[in-house]
Amino acid sequence: MDISEVFQEECLAHIISYTSPRDACRSALVSRNFQLAADSDAVWKGFLPPNYAEIISSAPASSSSKLADLTKKELYFHHCNNPILINDGIMSFALEKHGGKKCYMIGARSLYIVWGDAPSYWTWKSVPDESRFAEVAELRYVWWLEVVGRIDVKILSPKTTYAAYLVFKLTDSTSGFDEKLVELSVHFEGTAGEEKLHVFLVVPPGHDMPPQPRERSDGWMEVEMGEFFYDNEDAGGVVAALREVDNYTSKNGLIVEGIEFRPKEGR
Repeated sequence: MDISEVFQEECLAHIISYTSPRDACRSALVSRNFQLAADSDAVWKGFLPPNYAEIISSAPASSSSKLADLTKKELYFHHCNNPILINDGIMSFALEKHGGKKCYMIGARSLYIVWGDAPSYWTWKSVPDESRFAEVAELRYVWWLEVVGRIDVKILSPKTTYAAYLVFKLTDSTSGFDEKLVELSVHFEGTAGEEKLHVFLVVPPGHDMPPQPRERSDGWMEVEMGEFFYDNEDAGGVVAALREVDNYTSKNGLIVEGIEFRPKEGR
């Protein structure tokens, strides 16, 4: 007996809503009745964040209007594949495809960059064909490199292991990053003893120690800065930092788009 002929569509939708986006997509392949239930707004509304309306309320009106006619399933996958700018364009929001957990990128303009307001050290560029943000920061020349981002953990998905990623590019004339390891760290505010990673942004031949930079689907590079488990709304903020401050090696040619916080794969 076909179970979809026993239960009404609303009942099937209610059952499927307790599964996952992946399971809902699989259920849609079982039969026509299952497809109607599994693709319904009743199911996919539950896979969107509870505060979804609040999140997109700070998106540009032009972006919000494009979403109005989408079904909840279409809306879900749209946010998986198309980050949307929020908070006056200084941050982006997206969804992790498998579980619908929240992902945020803090744009370069919202990061603390030492000497970032000094044109002799950093320049701010618009690259609309390459970046989701209005501006990115390009390093011209420094000895002391420090880039820090902070995110309030309350906006993240609870009971989730997150990782922070530096999102960057390197110019053709970059120098210094194949000579010195940069220090990457992630920690909760007010805590000490954070784990520090040391990586080459330009990996020299023969160096295979992780983590290593990798190319993203959007054409930028990323390198993991560290991870943390979010389980307590009172934790405050998480700070992710890039540093190379020995003052013996000059550096140039780094382009910073932002720091992304997203669920750790498989966690």
